[in-house]
Amino acid sequence: MAQLSVHRKTRFNPPQNFFPAEAAGLRWMKQAEAQGGPRVCQVIDVNEKYLDIEQIASAGPTIQAARAFGRQLARMHDAGAPSWGSAPDGYSGKSYFGPLDDPVPMPTGSWPSVESYIRNARLIPMVEMGIARGELDEQDLKVTKKVCDNLPALLGDAAHDTPARVHGDLWSGNLMWTPARGTTTPGGVEAVLIDPAAHGGHREEDLAMLDLFGCPYLDDIIEAYDREHPLAAGFESRLPLWQLYPIAGHCVFFGGGYVSQYRSLCARVLASL
Repeated sequence: MAQLSVHRKTRFNPPQNFFPAEAAGLRWMKQAEAQGGPRVCQVIDVNEKYLDIEQIASAGPTIQAARAFGRQLARMHDAGAPSWGSAPDGYSGKSYFGPLDDPVPMPTGSWPSVESYIRNARLIPMVEMGIARGELDEQDLKVTKKVCDNLPALLGDAAHDTPARVHGDLWSGNLMWTPARGTTTPGGVEAVLIDPAAHGGHREEDLAMLDLFGCPYLDDIIEAYDREHPLAAGFESRLPLWQLYPIAGHCVFFGGGYVSQYRSLCARVLASL
C-alpha cells in the first residue's frame, strides 16, 4: 500500500479539543464506508495543536461521481446516530462549527426530539452568540423563537425521521472531488469528505448546506440520494429552514450582509406557514 501524503491543519492557540473533535468526526463518518458511505479523509495523527490528514488530490466533478456520492451520502446518514445532537461515538468533549480561525462551540448532547434539537442545540445558541458579538439583536432572537415555536408545522413529515450521521458543515468546499482509487469507478472520479462538524442530526441538514452556496451537479446528487433513501414530502420547501443555522453562524463569524440574509430567511420560513 502506498504511503499517504500528509496535510497538516494547525493554528495558533486553538480552542480546547478543536482538532480532536474534528478527528473524531472524520473517524465516525469513515466507519460508514463499510456500508457504502462516501470516502472520508483519513486521520493520520492528532493532538491539541494539530491534525494530520491525508492529502487529497483535486479533480473535476463528473455527473457519474455526483450520482454515486448521492447514494453514498444517504448510506452514511443511514448509519445513524445515538440521539439528536449527539457527538461522534467515543468522543465527549466540545464540538465546533465554523472556519479554522474563528470556530464557535457547537452544543452536543441528547435532545428528545428534532424540534428540541433545532431550538436548543442550534438556532437559539447561535443567535445568542450573534447578539453577544453585536451582529444580531433581541428582535432577531424573538423572530427565531417564533420559528422554533412553529417547528412541528414547518418540519411536517420530516419530523418523523430518526437521527442521522451527518457531516454538519457540508458546503461544497468540504466536498472534494478526487481521482478515484478503484479503476472500476464510473468516470474515474470520486467524492471525498473533509472538515466536518459531525454529529447526530437530520439528513436534510447536509443537503441544505450543499444547496446553500451551490454545488456542482446538485440535482443529480439529490436525485440519487432520494432513490437510495426517499426524502420526506416537502423537502425542497424546508431548505430555508435548515439554512437558518449556517447563515446565523455566518452572522457570528462575518456579520455584514449575512445579517440581512438571516432576517430574510426567517421571514421566508414564517411566510411558508
